[in-house]
Amino acid sequence: MDEIPPLVERARAVARQLGFPLTREEAGPGRPSACLPGVGRFLGVLAAGCRAGRIAEIGTGAGVGAAWMASAMPADCLLITAEIEPQLAAAASRLLAGDPRVQVLTGDAREVLAPRGPFDLLFADGGWRDPAGLATLVNLVRMGGRIVMDDVTPALARPAGPASPDPDVKRQLFFGDPRLISAEVVLPDLRNSLLVGTRRS
Repeated sequence: MDEIPPLVERARAVARQLGFPLTREEAGPGRPSACLPGVGRFLGVLAAGCRAGRIAEIGTGAGVGAAWMASAMPADCLLITAEIEPQLAAAASRLLAGDPRVQVLTGDAREVLAPRGPFDLLFADGGWRDPAGLATLVNLVRMGGRIVMDDVTPALARPAGPASPDPDVKRQLFFGDPRLISAEVVLPDLRNSLLVGTRRS
């Protein structure tokens, strides 16, 4: 259960060298962080089933999420990950350079991923907050394909008191878009969860 693939360990070391946060607590509000182990294992489960498939990731960061998926996906699968920050993209490119199944792109995911889709699995880890932008993610996924987003706080882990006035745009997408059937998966730490949706129309 606690075993971490060697490539993921190397990616975590790269994140530390770059000062890229490994947890949401380290990152603080509004700043990206690396893929948590519980999220990585879940992504690995989904990636392992993408036979002859195409996987996309928005927000490569230091390459931790990509490392989890690349460690699990079949030999005939392709992973394309996009990072808008050139320094992070370069570091992830070096980390993943030994795997011909993985491509690291530098640029805005909305521009660089669309021509390469549709995808069987999309890990949308780019920190988008606008509802219109989030809705376009569904277009990147084929029918029957899946979208995953992390960095969600379970309802029972939220502080007591009045609800936040800010709209929960991630949940609005997953549970409000009729093209998706979705579920929330709470991680073992009970403080973080992820959303997963399958495109059905």
